[in-house]
Amino acid sequence: MLDLRRLRFLRELDARGTVHSAARALGYTPSAISQQLAALEREAGAKLLERTGRNVRLTDAGRALVRHAAVLLDGMEAAEAEVAAIAAGQPAGVVRVSAFQSAFLRIVAPAVAALARSHPGIRVEVTEAEVEEAVPSLRLRQLDAVVGDEYSGQPRRVHGDLAREPLVREQVRLVLPDTHPQASDQRVRMAQLADARWAACQPGTGHREMQIRACREFGFFEPDLRYASDDFLILVEMVRTAGACALLPDLVLGYGVPGVAVRSLAEGTIDREVFLLTRATRTPAIEAVAAALHDAAAF
Repeated sequence: MLDLRRLRFLRELDARGTVHSAARALGYTPSAISQQLAALEREAGAKLLERTGRNVRLTDAGRALVRHAAVLLDGMEAAEAEVAAIAAGQPAGVVRVSAFQSAFLRIVAPAVAALARSHPGIRVEVTEAEVEEAVPSLRLRQLDAVVGDEYSGQPRRVHGDLAREPLVREQVRLVLPDTHPQASDQRVRMAQLADARWAACQPGTGHREMQIRACREFGFFEPDLRYASDDFLILVEMVRTAGACALLPDLVLGYGVPGVAVRSLAEGTIDREVFLLTRATRTPAIEAVAAALHDAAAF
């Protein structure tokens, strides 16, 4: 009989590409992963891996097992959730959620508080993560739900095994020091900010790509990106104290920050959609968490 835990190791290896990467993601040593995969080959009675230089790749039999692993893991998850719900008399179990910072503060935290009252049998575990790093963990069942974002003109990759639901659509605003010469204008032309210092998220994020694209398309210049953080509140503080400029969504700006001016762009608008991602098959506990996130997003 095939061991489900070992099937998960095989699926992780397929997704991560190397034994070392799979071991790091799962919290095991590479030798332990190799031993478990060797045991899985004995259980399957077929060769699942073949060496390619210093790495390994899946054989046809290994790829077949990975396809079936998703179905088997779905079934096990559903069985565990049903038993937990029967024991608790309502949806129960652990639901692991990730969210980027502003959604964590404005949507996820209120949803967790509401769920503690309405569904005490659900244990919600939340971690802060950008969508780029969270989606692989969702597909590999290390997370159950991801709150992510997408800027207009920058569509995220579509995954057929994931379900996406919109939570909030908001506008991106220009944030600049209230002493800046353009702060007196309600609508600011990007070309007037060609010499400004800019604050943005880290390289590789959708926010940084959006800000660079806006400077190029609207202002026809390359931004001087001096300050980088995935914490939007840090970016706001760099605007306030270091004289930087930034493009930030309404979800961040709802707190009201002294010392900064929030303005619209004269050339047009940039939108951001905050969305929920889950696997296509959801347990009652995940459904309850999804409903609570939708309620919290309707603030």
